[in-house]
Amino acid sequence: MDAALSQPFRQAEPALLARLRADAPVLLTTLALFALCAAALSFKGKTYNPEMIGLNAQLYLAAIAALLVPHAAWQMARERPDSPLRFLQQRYLAPGPYRTHLLGGLPILAVLISLLPFFSAMKSTIPVFHDYNWDATFIAADRALFLGHDPWRLLQPVLGFPLITAALAFCYHLWLLLNYMGCAYMLFARIDAAVRRRFFLCFTLSWSLIGGVMATLLASYGPCFLEPLAGNAHFADQMAYLRAADAQIPVMTLPVQDMLLAKFHEQANGLGSGISAMPSMHIAIAFLFYLAIRAVSKRLGRFFFGFFAVIWVASVHLAYHYAVDGLVSVVVVGLLWWLSGRFIAWWDASVAVGRVHPTLRTNTVPAE
Repeated sequence: MDAALSQPFRQAEPALLARLRADAPVLLTTLALFALCAAALSFKGKTYNPEMIGLNAQLYLAAIAALLVPHAAWQMARERPDSPLRFLQQRYLAPGPYRTHLLGGLPILAVLISLLPFFSAMKSTIPVFHDYNWDATFIAADRALFLGHDPWRLLQPVLGFPLITAALAFCYHLWLLLNYMGCAYMLFARIDAAVRRRFFLCFTLSWSLIGGVMATLLASYGPCFLEPLAGNAHFADQMAYLRAADAQIPVMTLPVQDMLLAKFHEQANGLGSGISAMPSMHIAIAFLFYLAIRAVSKRLGRFFFGFFAVIWVASVHLAYHYAVDGLVSVVVVGLLWWLSGRFIAWWDASVAVGRVHPTLRTNTVPAE
């Protein structure tokens, strides 16, 4: 490499190495979990479809572009440069702290791109590892918590209107944007480094332990799949209402449920495949974002708490989950969030990266 070209990389190397050391808990934990996942799949004679990584990469790149384009447009509107292309090049690509920050996020981006495909592969093989035999227990737990009633029936007088149901289904699908655009924001925005690292460590652990290990050990179909897969018509009235509401206003979750059921029968292991109610990853990730965002902005934290609450209520109303699915998810995510913070603090104290790491802060973030 030409000396003039290599000079910026040599200047950025110490900062990139410091970032890599600081992110090591996330990267090493993820690699260990990936190895265990691959070993479990291999032990059962199952394969992992690498094509899913390419699809997931496209989704993350689209999410990054969706955040970057408005940011770049806002920068140009504020600065009004004579040469927009030169301005963008200097803003995002020229040697300096900003480019170093972007480059430093690439290892965790690679983790994110690989994580959901691994999770989908594991989720689709739950029947290989464990029978679906927990639904009756969770139905009984719900009825015990709600004084002998199924939670969806208690919600029905308030939510049982097609327009409200369709709106909740739409919000439930917005969770996908949270999973992709939210992670892109947490990775590349100028937020506190400790919050970012704690979030991604907890994010990885949540998908692996809650969405992988616990989903297998507590395998359950959930209300919407209970009748077609187990012959149990306990939630037939709820599904009949959802179908009737869909006839008036499209309920976006119903086609997805039909697709998941078809993939389950086909034993497909594509991105987003697999059936498991307990615990709820929708609720787990929504709650995790609330915990992380409130450390960045109290105002945004209140919004994300509201979104988390809507997702929990919607998961019950739309027949995806039992109420206890969300309760377990919240408790375990809270524990993982606490453990992640302790582990990050221990790591920094052990390898002394706290003072070396180049933290980029906003006015809303307290100093470390």
